[in-house]
Amino acid sequence: MKSDRKIVSWALYDWANSAFATTVMAGFFPVFFKEYWSAGTDASVSTFHLGAANSLSSVIVAALTPILGAIADRGNSRKRFLFFFTALGIFMTGCLFHVGKGNWELAAAIYVVASIGFFCGCMFYDSLIVNVADDPRLDYVSALGYAYGYLGGGLLFALNVAMTLSPGTFGLAGPGEAVRLSFVSVAVWWAVFSVPIFVFVKEPRHAVTPSVVQAVREGFRQLGASVARIRSFRVVILFLLGYWLYIDATSTIIRMAVDYGLSLGFSSRSLVLALLITQFVAFPCAIAFGKIGERIGAKNGIFICIGVYFLITLWGYFMENEIEFYILAVLIATVQGGIQSLSRSLFARIIPKSQSGEFFGFYNMLGKFAAVIGPVLMGWASLVTGSPRISILTVGILFLGGAAVLTFVDEAEGRRLVERLEDNEQQAPQPVLPTR
Repeated sequence: MKSDRKIVSWALYDWANSAFATTVMAGFFPVFFKEYWSAGTDASVSTFHLGAANSLSSVIVAALTPILGAIADRGNSRKRFLFFFTALGIFMTGCLFHVGKGNWELAAAIYVVASIGFFCGCMFYDSLIVNVADDPRLDYVSALGYAYGYLGGGLLFALNVAMTLSPGTFGLAGPGEAVRLSFVSVAVWWAVFSVPIFVFVKEPRHAVTPSVVQAVREGFRQLGASVARIRSFRVVILFLLGYWLYIDATSTIIRMAVDYGLSLGFSSRSLVLALLITQFVAFPCAIAFGKIGERIGAKNGIFICIGVYFLITLWGYFMENEIEFYILAVLIATVQGGIQSLSRSLFARIIPKSQSGEFFGFYNMLGKFAAVIGPVLMGWASLVTGSPRISILTVGILFLGGAAVLTFVDEAEGRRLVERLEDNEQQAPQPVLPTR
């Protein structure tokens, strides 16, 4: 019972922060950025600005996460870092309400900082999975988190869409005010449903808790040692390289799909409704892929997802009408949660639990650093060719590269290395850190 409470409390954080991923990142921010904050700007230029903002946040997150993860492991402070970045993301998201029309620079700056809070928080949230689930349940628990995220994010997004479609019903002056108020609703939702993870998920503590300065010093020392040690983890290096490529493509589609549809001339209303449908289709599909991972293995499940995504990019190039966009949105929903959750659970199996914060720092670093390439590549291709259709094909190349590298990842080899390392750690004398 206590274990189930921990799992649900952990998964509810995905329910909480997915409101940002859905309403802000994938839904209203791209639309509002192009039609309100970038009013009067050429569509290709605003696409480039949005891609640059997404890439900038990714660069910063990529630089921070490995260092923060190592420090958090040494200082028993994963939950404290999670709290800080959650608060940062919530505050900055609420600030979007106050950005005036045409002020795309301020909107982009606030969005970048809010994204840093979101993604850095995700890293510490991911690292806590090893404290709530044992190996046989990793695929299921990881998938449950994403399923909660799609359902929770989808429910709030449904309310936000209703506010924009019928603002008068909610006592609002118009769709613009509804969108701005939606940013506030995300901040409140994120804050309220984050509470359980801080109350019920416990973080194992070392016998001696170092001071902040000592934790930073030891964290940097551990990071340096891990960079050297990770070279012996061939399976981890291969996985991270493959993950870097295919999750970049996945993240690019999530962030740029609405902007791509707008560039093809589709109505923002249809695009937002398609995104809403995606959330509720993704909910059961994420759980289903957790079961698929248990039956055929996480790696094979990831291959299925990559194959579907590659076909989506080809179809996206030839797409002509909004009905096709709806169909593609449903197809994306079937595999989006699967590729994310199975990647997380596969990685958790091939890393040492005692350094999960640090290793998930590398995991998130590569995922977010890779996201520098996709959005800018799409924006650049659209700007140079004047055709957004060319840009979508660049995403397919990343999926193919990721699948090629993933074929060389041997999960059994990774487990053996982890078991050997953890056995050595148990046998070695534990260093005692000074308390002052």
